[in-house]
Amino acid sequence: MPLLSRKSAGIVTGGALGRIGPLEVRLARDAAEIAAAQEVRFRVFYEELGARRQLVHAIEQRDADRFDDVCDHLLVFDTSLPGPDTSKIVGTYRLLRQERAAVAGGFYSTDEFELDALVARHPGVRFLELGRSCVLPEYRSKRTIEVLWQGIWAYVNHYEIGVMTGCASFHGTVPARHAEALSYLAHHCRALPPWDVRAVEDRYCAMDLMPAEAVSMRSAFASMPPLIKGYLRVGAKIGEGCVIDHDFGTTDVFIVLPVTAIVSRYLTYLNNEAERFAA
Repeated sequence: MPLLSRKSAGIVTGGALGRIGPLEVRLARDAAEIAAAQEVRFRVFYEELGARRQLVHAIEQRDADRFDDVCDHLLVFDTSLPGPDTSKIVGTYRLLRQERAAVAGGFYSTDEFELDALVARHPGVRFLELGRSCVLPEYRSKRTIEVLWQGIWAYVNHYEIGVMTGCASFHGTVPARHAEALSYLAHHCRALPPWDVRAVEDRYCAMDLMPAEAVSMRSAFASMPPLIKGYLRVGAKIGEGCVIDHDFGTTDVFIVLPVTAIVSRYLTYLNNEAERFAA
């Protein structure tokens, strides 16, 4: 995997890691920017999508948990907006490296999927968990996703990540409402045995709700959330079973993306964009 020295410098200094038009991506530099990202997450997860609120959420108006302190926070800024950087955040991703997960007592996803078993099968590979993906409604476009991936790719190169993992969600807690999309994932997008992950036993829900011959690839793909479609286009695969998250009101699937499995055309794009930005 090529290491991009200027990109690596951006990781260390908090400099920009990618840019498309007025959108710029970099890591959070301080606690104020992390708090602003948590406020964006609150607006999307709680105010827009109806996640279950606790008293602390009502008081602080932020989505926060114990993992925030050990994660890096990738932020997208609309530099055309007025005011300080904290008021320009329009998207965020939470990045949890394997060595930082050890400090936190494990990965976030282990409550839903048997990620520890996967990590144990690959002792020489460095894992990165992607989570809390969040983009404000007016910025949910291909351009925002692309600039986020510029930042992720710079991060992956800098830390020599071997595989990206994490949960991705369908809205709602009734898997049958997403029967065709979930069935398509189960029949056509499952991870191969070396990278397969199963939902934890007491939370396991079947995904193969329709027979393969009854599933239309076109309509199944069209009904998937943009984040899941984006992962599939890059080359990601899906673990076995889905999990209902009642707190966030979602049905979660598990994403597995070894860096070596990223499709060649997208890998070329990422490297070209990284070199262009570094030049």
